[in-house]
Amino acid sequence: MGSRQQKIAGLKTLIDQGQGNAPADLVLKNVELFSVIDGSLTKTDIAISGEKIVGTYDTYEGVKEIDCSGKIAVPGFIDTHLHVESSLVTPFEFDRCVLPHGVTTAICDPHEIANVTGAAGIKYFLDSSLETILDLRVNLSSCVPATQFETAGARLEIDDLMPFKDHPSVIGLAEFMNFPGVLAGDPDALAKIAEFEGEHIDGHAPLVRGKALNGYLAAGIRTDHEATTAEEALEKISKGMTILIREGSVSKDLDALAPVLTPERASFVALCTDDRNPLDIAEEGHLDSLIKRLIAHGCAPRDVYRAASWSAANAFGLRDRGLLAPGWRADIVLLNDLESCDVDQVISGGRVVTNELFASRKLVEPEGLLDSCHAEPVHAESFRVPAQRETSVIGVKQGLIITEHLRMDLPVEQNFSQIDLGQDAIKVAVVERHGKTGNIATGFVNGFGMTAGAIASSVGHDSHNICVVGADEEAMATAVNRCIALRGGFVVADGNQVLAEMELPLAGLMSLERFEVVKERLEELRAAAKSLNCVLPEPFLQVAFLPLPVIPHLKITDFGLFDVSSFQLIQ
Repeated sequence: MGSRQQKIAGLKTLIDQGQGNAPADLVLKNVELFSVIDGSLTKTDIAISGEKIVGTYDTYEGVKEIDCSGKIAVPGFIDTHLHVESSLVTPFEFDRCVLPHGVTTAICDPHEIANVTGAAGIKYFLDSSLETILDLRVNLSSCVPATQFETAGARLEIDDLMPFKDHPSVIGLAEFMNFPGVLAGDPDALAKIAEFEGEHIDGHAPLVRGKALNGYLAAGIRTDHEATTAEEALEKISKGMTILIREGSVSKDLDALAPVLTPERASFVALCTDDRNPLDIAEEGHLDSLIKRLIAHGCAPRDVYRAASWSAANAFGLRDRGLLAPGWRADIVLLNDLESCDVDQVISGGRVVTNELFASRKLVEPEGLLDSCHAEPVHAESFRVPAQRETSVIGVKQGLIITEHLRMDLPVEQNFSQIDLGQDAIKVAVVERHGKTGNIATGFVNGFGMTAGAIASSVGHDSHNICVVGADEEAMATAVNRCIALRGGFVVADGNQVLAEMELPLAGLMSLERFEVVKERLEELRAAAKSLNCVLPEPFLQVAFLPLPVIPHLKITDFGLFDVSSFQLIQ
């Protein structure tokens, strides 16, 4: 009864402050409230009691008042799909990095750390989510490992996920990347979907169309962030999917999908970043950048801000946010300008975001998650590729994680295929790092433009073995061995010399440094890669996606080259 009485007392406080019978805890005075319902702008006060808005379209008195003259209030932004690990920092530094950009809710899938450390990694994220200032929500990783054609550090079956299902931060089941498994009726895949029937199940269906898409959706999957053309997105919307327009550090789909965001479809469109690092956030922004660019494309501000809040909340079952209205969560972004999405101040759950607020958090230590690189040292001869009459080559395109399946005639020496800089065919290899098989798979990749050196990364989606590309086998060995010595990280090498590096000891995925330090290291790494004539603006995440065998068309795992279209190893 005590709990019920406390709830009744809390409700009475909300009602009294909403009616103006008592001062509100916080009042935003003289603010221009932007409605994502009809696009109107109205000068008003916004009264806040605890975590909730209790008054709008009227005047209020507050225990604390902020003069917001000249400011525009919009609902807090919701990033509907991301992997905190891909920001290369801990959940707490991610919190401090993106909240000032207006992101008050982030829906993450911790499958990167889960593929390395299993359930312990998910627990670390869930524990952290209770302490962050932004509302960090979690979808439970559905595909660990993503396929059976690679060596992961862990395996999660449905029984491993069930203990987390009722955690207050959990929304549902994360992106179901194994769409071939769903369509083939794989029992393990269907067991996970069956346990989450009627709840949110996140989608992942690159280039899935027609009856195959119908079958995938029949399983109860409702969202997709992998559409790369307006035509693909429109088919998916017509079949009831909510399309998440993605613009990350590598996958850049906003320009192609902007035409989809119209008044008629805005309720079925949301925004996400998927993978964006602190350097890109510093240079471009986060969801605020997506909002600005969509408006510049000619999308109506009402539709864009609705997609960033109300539509996102509805798609993921978050029924308490997305509107600036009484009874709704007080996630509010104060803007200096609507069209440029110039963020001035952020209120998260009724709390004004300040440095002091971040300092008040109770940090969760990543115990047992700092020793995940167990690979043996390699040497130049580790990267030989047996000669073939026609060699399959992975074709990389800037801004896409979808790759091409190219075929090239490469020079041969002593029965081994050789690097051919004239065709921009350099080597790629995946080195198993979890200490299970010791596999090393080798091949060729086109699109990096490198004429010397190598780039190695312990971030290798999704099983996170070490992936290395290089125009020189000695440099490849130098980069991989340094990556192992760092306990994971990014390394750029030329010959036997390391040009730049960044340590990522937390599961081989995340730095323990502040995001400002990570930004500086990324600048150094980017400059080092450019010195090797790499033409890709974000080469490290591009390397990281080469081993992802659920994204068409040709990838490489520690088992060998993998044809995603036929879903089989070809080498």
